[in-house]
Amino acid sequence: MTKTWLTVDCDDFRHIPKHQGHPTRSKKQIDSNQLSEQFTAGIVGFETWFSSHKSPVTLFVIADSLQNEGFRHWLVSLISSYPKRITIGCHGLTHRSWSAWPEDVDGFQTAITQACEQIKSVVGESFKPWFRAPAGYMAPWMADVLKQSGIILDSSINDTLLTKSKAGKGNSWAKVRHAVAEANLVEREWATKWGLPINGPALSLFPLSLLAKQAWKKLPQVLTTDDLISTIEDSNVPIKTVYWHLLDHGKSSGKWQPPIPQSILNH
Repeated sequence: MTKTWLTVDCDDFRHIPKHQGHPTRSKKQIDSNQLSEQFTAGIVGFETWFSSHKSPVTLFVIADSLQNEGFRHWLVSLISSYPKRITIGCHGLTHRSWSAWPEDVDGFQTAITQACEQIKSVVGESFKPWFRAPAGYMAPWMADVLKQSGIILDSSINDTLLTKSKAGKGNSWAKVRHAVAEANLVEREWATKWGLPINGPALSLFPLSLLAKQAWKKLPQVLTTDDLISTIEDSNVPIKTVYWHLLDHGKSSGKWQPPIPQSILNH
């Protein structure tokens, strides 16, 4: 039976392609690693929402975020409070949009190896060798590098009409999917509807937000803590993967919550 995997990306404003990691989109780099006001509010809002149910959530963390003492302390504290419900995946060393740049196997492998080491050194056993490409920029050549770097699961494919370019020049999501299979990685694609995105920014961008919220209302039951890892890592088990940003919880004066029906959460 299909179940839902809840995932959250921990990018701050300084990480988004407008500011970091893209060869043409990054024009206004933010040098400071201080947390934005919305991100700080998002931390509080996330904990309020998270404490209202018992479902597990996977946080995809950018290693350079851990340079901020406040974020690092919060993450360790969250794991200490909810050791069985929080799992941590790798969202990169920085938020570099790898598939938007020329192929760089050595650079990517170095970055992923360092990222995993740095994240694991902070979060310990909560770290899982699961990867999500920064900003969803995932090219076929990246799959084998992930495997060689110890990653066993990828959650980067967002196969929609609006995101085709993120597979890299001359590529397609079908090619990425094939490369991931060839590398023997488990792939957890993002849920879509009618060939359009329903996750992340789509939750707040009209008119995609209407489609996204409609789709989220029909999500299947959320995975439990006990079956999360064994289910996620079993490629034979179908999963609906949804994600939003920690930043989102800072919206509406910190009262924003993901549009997940209470009936599918574990209480």
